[in-house]
Amino acid sequence: MNEFTTIEIERSFVANKASFETYYFGMELDATDLRLLELLQTDASLSNQDLAERALTSPATAMRRVRRLQDLGVIERRVALLDPHKLANLGGGGLTALVEITLDRQGAEHLDAFEARAVVEVAVQQCWRVSPGPDFVLVVHSADMPTYHALVQRLFTQDANVRNVKAFFSVKRAKFDPRLVLPQPAK
Repeated sequence: MNEFTTIEIERSFVANKASFETYYFGMELDATDLRLLELLQTDASLSNQDLAERALTSPATAMRRVRRLQDLGVIERRVALLDPHKLANLGGGGLTALVEITLDRQGAEHLDAFEARAVVEVAVQQCWRVSPGPDFVLVVHSADMPTYHALVQRLFTQDANVRNVKAFFSVKRAKFDPRLVLPQPAK
């Protein structure tokens, strides 16, 4: 078996007009990919036929490109976004809190340990490590105050490394849009 150095591999790709970075990171997004991503961010329930039509491509190309974007991890998953206010009568409205967490010890192992505990909690919708200020900001959604209190006991009170917890309860959600701003295609 031949062994190639990184330099030899890079030269080979340059000679074939493919960039080493594109190969290494596995992605190069063109205008069609960006159109597909924008459409899927707006409505992931589109049929492949409708998606292809709106992206100005063939259904086969749309399907192949979407699969590639999924394989690359650009598309993490497709979900339905639920309106908590419409579910309030079913007990799904609940409480949303933005919670700042400051740890006593901020070593990598302590940050990793808290993060690992937070992300497995179903009530924790988002977990962000932040700086400066607190160590974490969590977006938490619970059915009611007793359910939130149980989460506080499990996740914050029982952890001796949690120094400070500051919760802000939502009284109104003025905007929620999970779409990302995509770059403009190269011309």
